[in-house]
Amino acid sequence: MIPVPLFRVFALFCLVITTFGIAACDQKKEEPSTESTTAPAKPVVVATTGMVAELVRGVAGDLLEVHTLLDPGVDPHLYQPSPASIKKLSKADAVFYNGLHLEGRMDEVFEGLERKGRIILAVTDAIPRTELIPVGQGTYDPHVWMDVKLWASCAGIVVDTLSEKWPKHQAAFAENGRQLDVRLQKLDAEIRAKTAALPEASRVLVSTHDAFAYYGKTYGFRVVAVQGISTVTEAGLADVTRVIDTIRELKVPAVFVESSVPRAVMERVSKDAGVKIGAELFADALGNPGEMMLGFDVGTYPGMMLYNSSAIVAALATKP
Repeated sequence: MIPVPLFRVFALFCLVITTFGIAACDQKKEEPSTESTTAPAKPVVVATTGMVAELVRGVAGDLLEVHTLLDPGVDPHLYQPSPASIKKLSKADAVFYNGLHLEGRMDEVFEGLERKGRIILAVTDAIPRTELIPVGQGTYDPHVWMDVKLWASCAGIVVDTLSEKWPKHQAAFAENGRQLDVRLQKLDAEIRAKTAALPEASRVLVSTHDAFAYYGKTYGFRVVAVQGISTVTEAGLADVTRVIDTIRELKVPAVFVESSVPRAVMERVSKDAGVKIGAELFADALGNPGEMMLGFDVGTYPGMMLYNSSAIVAALATKP
C-alpha cells in the first residue's frame, strides 16, 4: 500500500468539515423561525345553536374564533351536554346561548359556569318581555329567530358584551353590528316579499311543534302545531285529532316536517288528513354548512329563513 501524505489527509478533513458547515447554514436559512411567523391564537367564543353562532360571528368578524356547540340537526330542547361539551364551554372565553329555556337541560351548566366567573349571556335578554310571545306564567316562546327583525335586536347586547370583554376592538364590533343589522333588515324585506305572493286565506302553516309562532305573527300566517313549543313532551291522540280537523276545515293542502324533530307524528297526520308533506323545514337548527336547498345555503341563518319561506309558499300555493 502506498502511504498517503499527511498534508493530503489534513486537506481532505478540512474539506469535509467546510462542506457540512455550509450545508447546515443553508438548512438554517431554509427553515423559517416559528417564533416570528406564528400568529397569536384568537380568543374562543362558544355559542349553543347555529342561529346564535351566526349572530355572534356577525358581530365578532374575524377578531374571534366562534364555535357552535350543537351540530346541525340537533334538537336544543332535548340536548344533554356531554362531559366533552362541558369542558369545551369551560375553556371558552365567553359563552352565548339563546335563553328562554330553549336549552332547558343546560341551565345548571350555565349557572355553574357563571358562578366561576365565566361570561355567560343569553342573547334574548336584550328583548323587552312585552315583545315576546307568552306561553305560560312567566314563560315565553324561545323561537325568536323566526322573526328576523326581533332577532336583529339581539345583536346590540352581543356588541356590548364583546366590547366590554375586548375593549380594544370596540369600534370594530360596533361597525360589524351595524352592518349585520343592515343585512338582517334586507333579509326581513326579502321574506315579506316572498310571503306576500301567497293569498291570506292560504297562509295556514301546520308544523310538528310550535316553533313558528313568531314567523306567523310577523309574516302573516296562522300556525297550527301538533306539539307545544318544546319537543320534550310528546303529542297525544287529542293533539293529532285537533290538527287533522283543522286541516280539513281550512282545506290546508300541505303539512311540514322539521329537520330536528322525528317525522312519525306528522306522517300520521298527513296520511289521516289526506294531504301531502310539503317540505322539511328548519326550525330549531340550521342545516349542514354548504347544504343547498332550493338555491339557498341552509347552513346559514339567512339561507335557512329564505329556504323555509320559499318552501312554505310553494307548498301552500297548491290546491288541496
